[in-house]
Amino acid sequence: MNVKIKIPTSLKDITLRQYKKFLKIQDNEKDLNFLNAKMIEIFCNIELRNVMLLKVQDSNEITTILTDLFEEKPKLVTNFQIGKVKYGFHPQLDDLTLGEYIDLDTFIGDWDNIEKAMNVLYRPILAKIKDKYSIDEYKLGEEVKLLDMPMDAVISSVFFLWNLGIDLSKTMMNYLDKEETQALTQYLTSQPNGDGIAAFTASLKGTLQELKISLN
Repeated sequence: MNVKIKIPTSLKDITLRQYKKFLKIQDNEKDLNFLNAKMIEIFCNIELRNVMLLKVQDSNEITTILTDLFEEKPKLVTNFQIGKVKYGFHPQLDDLTLGEYIDLDTFIGDWDNIEKAMNVLYRPILAKIKDKYSIDEYKLGEEVKLLDMPMDAVISSVFFLWNLGIDLSKTMMNYLDKEETQALTQYLTSQPNGDGIAAFTASLKGTLQELKISLN
């Protein structure tokens, strides 16, 4: 029986939802052959029973292709579209509000909730003129809508923040008023094990390492 399969050719073809689904299986599955089969099933959108019909050589080639995709270092994806909605990367990171700032720090290294960090970084585009655009305001606690965003946007945004090499806590301190600065300081010192915005770049590094992206 011939099995038709569409193999992703870039991270753009894989969604955050798919990747998170695979991560959950990867964390609990020790059988490498079954894990590879699930990788093909999830990333190629094919039923597992059909994956089992593939020749061993073909399945090995496919898993190699899929694995290699996550060795990519995509340039920052500034916009993408989900359904009819176009999303744009936050054009002014130094204008983050305290709420955005804390949510970004809290969830950027948490793969169970990383889409919440993506909600801070990517917003619906309201207006666009050439390469300039304005984005919708951040709504605290809003329903997460970015699970179907492409993985090249997820990885490139994390990698961008790491390469940027800025300490966001210092940037924020420069323009927050006294009351907001006190609130931020209290947040930082209340985080267990030194977590929090002070450890933002360390969190990014850990995220990149989980994605097996080289930092060199």
